[in-house]
Amino acid sequence: MKSRLSSIPPGILTAGAVSFTVFAWASAFVSIRSAGAAYSPGALALGRLLAALLVLGTLLVIRRQGLPPRGARRGILVSGLVWFGGYTVALNWGERLVDAGTAALLVNTGPILMALLAARLLGEALPPRLLAGMAVSFVGAVVVGLSMSSGGDGSTSVLGVVLCLLAAVAYASGVVAQKPALSFGTPLQITAYSCLTGAVACLPFAGQLVVELPRAPVSATLNMVYLGVVPTALAFTTWTYALARMPAGKLGATTYAVPAIVVLLSWALLGEVPAWLTLLGGVLCLTGVAVSRYRPRRAADDATPAPGHEGCPEKARA
Repeated sequence: MKSRLSSIPPGILTAGAVSFTVFAWASAFVSIRSAGAAYSPGALALGRLLAALLVLGTLLVIRRQGLPPRGARRGILVSGLVWFGGYTVALNWGERLVDAGTAALLVNTGPILMALLAARLLGEALPPRLLAGMAVSFVGAVVVGLSMSSGGDGSTSVLGVVLCLLAAVAYASGVVAQKPALSFGTPLQITAYSCLTGAVACLPFAGQLVVELPRAPVSATLNMVYLGVVPTALAFTTWTYALARMPAGKLGATTYAVPAIVVLLSWALLGEVPAWLTLLGGVLCLTGVAVSRYRPRRAADDATPAPGHEGCPEKARA
């Protein structure tokens, strides 16, 4: 299996990891809305992280990867507390107070914060194509959010907005903290121990989880398990794999595709036919991602490694 993966070009593996992550995280918005009807925000976060830990712990044993190196532990601690723990609780809570469109709009300010923090703290560049793509995608996210929020009474919970913005800040901060840790540990180690840190931080909600678990419908519990296995255990691992091979700001821009995919999933799974304005916003989101990811052929050719250095170009750019 390992030899098969080694024969695949690194760029294709990275693109596949990014695509899986984006689709999995888009599906999480739907599952959170479903499970959140039966579980309180903290209990849902703890149950999700515990389910993820079962998968990640098993993978650690199978891959024989032990404790992370000392140099990775600070990044693991910060990302575990603010991203795996804080982001998850804040988003669960926020989605109980605002609709999915508004939540997606607010959370998608995260990539902008991520790019700015990465430029300030990690010294990453902000190329014009990245800024242009982010601008186009953000407009698309605004259009999607407005179109999906127009069906209610027009009221929006101020607390819900604040919670979603806090989730965006936690998301961006967690990614930037995680990036240096990947120079010391593997993606699986970083993900697993960040998840463990987040689960420990959420232990005060254990009493709520114990009370709510027997009362929750099976569908809500299955959605909680799904959130732990796919969008957390698997998708966070593929995210860290990609983060080790490309700049944080550029990778963050790809998540602007999430609102567009949420629209498609709602259309396919819930039978919710999107309005033309929603479709337009989705197209803008995807267009912005394409712009931010585009590299002229000459630049791509210049980045081709010399013979004998095929294995390191992506890591060197990270």
